[in-house]
Amino acid sequence: MNLLWRSFVYLTITVAGLVLSHNASAQQRPPQPDNQPLEAVEYRTSIYAADADANQEIREALKLATAEKKRVLLVFGANWCYDCHVLDRALHEDPAGKIVRESFLLVHVDIGEGDKNAELTRTYRIPVEKGVPAVAVLNSDGKLVYSSGEGEFESARTMFKKDLVAFLNHWKNKRQ
Repeated sequence: MNLLWRSFVYLTITVAGLVLSHNASAQQRPPQPDNQPLEAVEYRTSIYAADADANQEIREALKLATAEKKRVLLVFGANWCYDCHVLDRALHEDPAGKIVRESFLLVHVDIGEGDKNAELTRTYRIPVEKGVPAVAVLNSDGKLVYSSGEGEFESARTMFKKDLVAFLNHWKNKRQ
């Protein structure tokens, strides 16, 4: 019995030592910031202004996009949408925020309860029934170059920063 007890104590100490050394080494390596999910946010009601004229905002963005050699990034969503808030935060914070500032003009298109700006959702091939946020990328001449028609951004809270950065880098204007 004494030998069995000593073996148990030795095994317990060995396992505890391995676990502690693994945890210590894991704590020494900082997580890679681009390999983290998008960060949680608190709701803000100011992302999608209730009285905004999305058509006018798109026209103005397209005029600026030509002069600034940028693309227009349309983000369809609503203030009630948590994932819209998560994506919006990520689009304003680095590293994605830097790409947006340098390469895109950002326009928020309010869908309300799914019925607002319906003509724009059709024009830019945004199937609201698959979820929001949804994204469309336009050339400076207004041509649609990308539409998230399969709900790719609908669960923004599970997206990784590196994937958002890769998306933005892929669709930014290469002729800058």
